[in-house]
Amino acid sequence: MLVKKYIEIPEEILVRISEGKSVQGGLQRDIHTGRLVFNPHDIARYKPGYQRPPEIIIRELEHGRVTETPKRVKVYESIPKKIGIARVMSVLAREIKAAKDALMDREIVNHV
Repeated sequence: MLVKKYIEIPEEILVRISEGKSVQGGLQRDIHTGRLVFNPHDIARYKPGYQRPPEIIIRELEHGRVTETPKRVKVYESIPKKIGIARVMSVLAREIKAAKDALMDREIVNHV
């Protein structure tokens, strides 16, 4: 038995598929029309010219940095293993304290 179904797909997604790229999403039946509709996940990522907002560096740390995006505050750390686990633990504690101080300083400056 052969069944043909027509699926509504946004034009941006069709262009992306024709370029050989993949698109994640889901097929759903439209409540009002009863047709199958493809709903892509995170459509902004697939639009031409989309760029991720830049990370703003709050402070450079000895072994990393503290950055900020519109939704998150991020702490990046990269400590060499050769210094030993005890020193890695102390470096992490010191760096996290410096990161927390940087966030507090930024909040104080922004609210004055």
